[in-house]
Amino acid sequence: MNRIRRICRSLAGLPRQAGALLASAAATPAALATSPPPIREKHPPLPLGHVVGPAVRVPGHAVVTGGMPGWQIALIAAGAALLAALLAVLADGARAARRRQRAGTA
Repeated sequence: MNRIRRICRSLAGLPRQAGALLASAAATPAALATSPPPIREKHPPLPLGHVVGPAVRVPGHAVVTGGMPGWQIALIAAGAALLAALLAVLADGARAARRRQRAGTA
C-alpha cells in the first residue's frame, strides 16, 4: 500500500471525529445550564467558645467509607492482563501469517 492511500485512510475518520466534537460542544451548555443544588451543612456550626478535643483512634482498625474492594481491583487487573495476552497472541499470529504470505509470493 502506498503512502497516499495510507494517509487518505487515516484521514477518513477525521470528519466523524469533528462531528463528535461539535456535538459534544453543542450539548455542553445544555448540561451546564442547571444550577447546582444549594449546599446544606449536616450539622450547624459549633458555638465560638466550644473546645474540640483530639479524636480517639482505635489501633488496628481501618475505617473504609467507600471505594472499590480489593478483590474487584484484582479481578479487573487479571482480566486486563488476560486481554492483553490474548491480543498479543492474535497480533503475533497475524504477523506470522503475513510473513508466510510475503515469503510465498516473493
